[in-house]
Parts: sequence; structure tokens; C-alpha cells
Amino acid sequence: MPVLVKDYTWSQTESLVYITVPLKGVKPGKTDIFCTEDYLKVNFPPFLFEVILHAPIDDTKSSAKIRNGVVTFTLCKKEMIVWESLAIVKADKERKQQIRENAIVKAQEKAKAEAEAKAVKKRENEKYALEVMMQMEEEGRKRIEDLKEQERKKATEELEKWKEHQKQIEKEQKNEREELYVERLQIEGEKKRKEAVKTCKKSVTGSQKERVTNRKERNTSNIFSEKQEAEALPAPRSGSSIKIQFTPRVFPTALRESRVAEEEEWLQKQAEARRAMNADVPELKDLKEEEKNPDWLKEKGNKLFATGNYLAAINAYNLAIQLNRRLPTLYLNRAACHLKLRNLHKTIEDSSKALELLMPPVLNNADSRLKAHVRRGTAFCELELYVEGLQDYEAALKIDPNNTGLQRDSEKIRNVIQGTVLEP
Repeated sequence: MPVLVKDYTWSQTESLVYITVPLKGVKPGKTDIFCTEDYLKVNFPPFLFEVILHAPIDDTKSSAKIRNGVVTFTLCKKEMIVWESLAIVKADKERKQQIRENAIVKAQEKAKAEAEAKAVKKRENEKYALEVMMQMEEEGRKRIEDLKEQERKKATEELEKWKEHQKQIEKEQKNEREELYVERLQIEGEKKRKEAVKTCKKSVTGSQKERVTNRKERNTSNIFSEKQEAEALPAPRSGSSIKIQFTPRVFPTALRESRVAEEEEWLQKQAEARRAMNADVPELKDLKEEEKNPDWLKEKGNKLFATGNYLAAINAYNLAIQLNRRLPTLYLNRAACHLKLRNLHKTIEDSSKALELLMPPVLNNADSRLKAHVRRGTAFCELELYVEGLQDYEAALKIDPNNTGLQRDSEKIRNVIQGTVLEP
């Protein structure tokens, strides 16, 4: 049975009611307080305090405090009047029970209404959060599409520049071949002209000898006229050969078509630039003697690549390229490292440089050209430039038509371009 608490005190003003209920050992976490506009109850086992109020109060503005074993209530009156007593005096047991039940029903309805309002507010908050999230995702998707479009335009511009550069190189190589062909024709023509002159000289000398012999036979009786005629004719010149030595030249053009002074100045500046580059780079100063060998650095980069240390392999290839910029294998291997690290534009640049150094295409460099086309094509496909990637894969297939892996990858890229399958 609960112990009813009756030694409480209360006081009032026109608008407020103060109630002080002493509960021994009362704690906030273990105290059950129930309050409606006309009913107040405090349950702290084994203590129980309840009161049916004299007049209605505003339970939303009322408050309760628990401290030092005392529960203090501050109740706000709905009407500005002075109560005659705290509780209803004239109320039988049934009336009090009905008030208790009505208070519980009102409290349940109020709790239900608050729960429904809370659920509605929660749904509204979730809907708002979903809308904000969808908007953020749409903005992020749009930003990503813009970045992709910018990268696509940038890659397309770089590809067009590279194509123009390749056309310029092919044009220069064609001009050089034409110049070499013209020079070869000129040399052959000069050789034929010398042979014709030599043949002509021989025929002239033979005819002169024949005329002298005939004249001697006709004029055997006239010694004086024979001598006179022999003295009038010049003696035939003796045949000889002239040795010609050509000065070795760095430039492929003929000496008569070149500017020797400007070419010598250019070669001297190139040598000074290489010496200055080797002197200004601190990495080359600190290297050991064997580390200044590009082949040794290439082998070191290959070992680092095999262990998965791609950044260190790139550093080794960079030093080797500074020492010798004409080795296509260095650019080809560095392109493989950049492809592993997804440095796609650098992969395209190094692969293109390797293909440039692998000209003209011959059987000995077929394997290297195939690797360069495959790596550059893979980088193009990663950048969603599938048309350019397909061109490289088709170029690789021309080198190795029986490669089933290249055939399969080319077919996949072709399907992506035609829109028949999803992107690989």
C-alpha cells in the first residue's frame, strides 16, 4: 500500500499557486509526476501525493522542481481569482474517481495528438531533407558532367594539336626524303656526265691518233711536211683519276644548299645547352658514375615497376630521359607507369613521343609500336574518347592481326561508340 503524503504546504497569488511536497530521498529519475488542468499526482514509491485542484490550471505553463528531498510545483491559474482551498472540499469518492479517469483520458488524447503532430513534423523534416539531398546530388551530378565535358574538350584540343604536330613532322620528313632523292639524282647525273666526258675524251684522242697515222702514210715522201704537221698537232693528254673525299656532315642537306656558319653555330649552342642542363640539375651532380648510364637507369625503373613502386620508377625514367632523350623505350615505360597511376594525359604524351621516335616503322620496332598504341588507346578510352582509342587499337591490330585480345577489346570499343552496350 502506498503512503499518502498529507504534510504538504501551499500558497497562492491571483495568477499562481505554489505547492511544496516533502518526499524523503526523492530523485528526478525515479519520480512519476502526472498533471492535468484539474488533477495533480506525484508517485515516488512508497509515497503518493495526489490532489484534485479547486479550479483549472494551464498545465502547459506549469512546472515542477525536485531538489533536497522536496518537490515544488508552480501552477498557472486559468482565471485570476483567489482559491478558497487547494483541493475540492465537497467531492465524494465517485466524483473523485471520475475526475481521475477524465484526467487520464485527456492526458492520453493529448499524448496522442502530440505524437501525431510529432510524426507529421518528422515526415515533413524527412521530406525536406530528401529534397535537399536530391538537389545536392543533382548539383553534384551537374558539376561532374561539367568537369567531364571540360576534360573531354581539353583532351580533344590536345589531340588536335598532336595531330597537327604529327602532320607537320610527316611533312618535314617528306620534304627531307624529296631533298635526299633530288640530291641523289644530282649525284647520279654528275657521275654520268663525268663518264660521258671521259668517254668523249677517249674517242677524241683515238681519232687524233688515227688522223696522224693516215697523214704519215700519205706523206712518206715529204719529211719536212710530216714534221711540220706533227709539230702543229698537240700531244694527247694522259688519262688519270682524281680522288674525291666528302666532309662528314651532321645535317642531311647538301653542302651547296646549306649555310655552314649558321649550322656550326647551332651545333655549338646545342652542345652548350646540354652541358648547362647537366650542370644545373642537382640530381645529375649527385649521381654515381654507373647511375649516369641511361640503360642502367632503365633497368632500375623496370625493377621498380615490377614491384609496384610506380612513382620511383617514373623518377628513374626521368633521369634517364634527361641523359638521353632519343630512347623510345624510356618514354614507353614511363607511359606504362602513368597509366597505372591514372595520369592519362601524360600517358598519351609519352606514348606519342615513343611513336615519334619509333619512326620509320620497321619489323624490329613492331613490338614497341604495338605497346605504345595499346597504352595510348587505353588512356583515350579512360577519358571517354572512344573514337581516338579505337584508332589506336586498330593501328595495333595492323601490327599484330592475330591477337585475339586486341580483337576483343576493339570490338567492345566499337560497340560503345555505336551505343549497343554499356561503357566498359
